[in-house]
Amino acid sequence: MPRPFLALAAFALSTTAAPAWARTTEDEQAWINVTLNGSAGDRLVYFVEAQPRLMEGVSEMQQAVLRGAIGVRLSDRVSLYQGYAYIVQPRDGPEPDRDEQRSFQQLSWTLLPGATELSSRTRFEQRWVAGYRDMGLRVRQLARLETPIAPGDKPLKAVMSLEGMFVLNETDWGSASGFDQLRSFVGMEVPLRGRSTIEAGYLNQLVNRTGGDVAVNHVLSLTLSVRP
Repeated sequence: MPRPFLALAAFALSTTAAPAWARTTEDEQAWINVTLNGSAGDRLVYFVEAQPRLMEGVSEMQQAVLRGAIGVRLSDRVSLYQGYAYIVQPRDGPEPDRDEQRSFQQLSWTLLPGATELSSRTRFEQRWVAGYRDMGLRVRQLARLETPIAPGDKPLKAVMSLEGMFVLNETDWGSASGFDQLRSFVGMEVPLRGRSTIEAGYLNQLVNRTGGDVAVNHVLSLTLSVRP
């Protein structure tokens, strides 16, 4: 197993061993992502994505992520982006919506190109929640491995990824510094027309909540990646 996966897997094991007094809640969810990836000229790249998230036993949409970024291709294997995200988080009753805005910088890097590909995504986020003053800072590190499991020029691929998230500061809207989330994914990538793909699989989201409580979400993840 490549070293980025070994490091993140070791971290996953250490964080999932929650203290006996921590309360763990679980939920079944579905995240549906549609992403447009493109380029203009030799160096300019961009992506735009929309992701509604069905929660509470896949019974209602409690969150939607709208995100886009423009970047520059530094080489065939490295790209640097500046992006913006708006996260819709409606609340029931008199409680105001907890919508969030983010600015982020992203470094995408293909570590091992080829039929079996290992890639890295490092994202640094600046976060603002509606109704509060503080800006939250968070670092996200993702490692992704994909490998063909069928012959052909456009083969079916197995995919696995791990993403750790770490908060750098405390805020008046409730974030605490330290480990925030771990997302573990395993699934399949199916080729479509041209360079587009659809990816489906299981994502486990472990969330470290305030007070030592832990949320474990079992997510059906579907991603349509459109590449003109």
